[in-house]
Amino acid sequence: QVQLVESGGDSVQSGESLKISCAVSGYPFSSGSMGWFRQAPGKEREAVAIIDTYERIGYADSVLGRFTISQDNIRNTLDLQMNNLKPEDTAMYYCAAANRHFHPDILLRAGKDWMKYWGQGTQVTVSS
Repeated sequence: QVQLVESGGDSVQSGESLKISCAVSGYPFSSGSMGWFRQAPGKEREAVAIIDTYERIGYADSVLGRFTISQDNIRNTLDLQMNNLKPEDTAMYYCAAANRHFHPDILLRAGKDWMKYWGQGTQVTVSS
């Protein structure tokens, strides 16, 4: 049984940093692509960062240069380091996993339709 459990969400000020994590169980990283998605109130869920075990990584243009996605094979977590946070980064952040590998560009464009497993989300709020 695959379980994805996010943690680390918080309320921070604009310009600050935050790291959120997803504890992964029942899903070997070699199974497929994983990623972080976010959804703000009244908006569609969008892909933020994608990673796979072929070391392919992709980021949404809005977070490129500020966010870093990584997989920790010892702790079995998917992490997202977020720097220089902006009020527009405010959203519920979800960890997700696919049942095969996709090129990151595919998942960044329409990833939520391809992801098979989802966590329950962790809230990130950035105030100006």
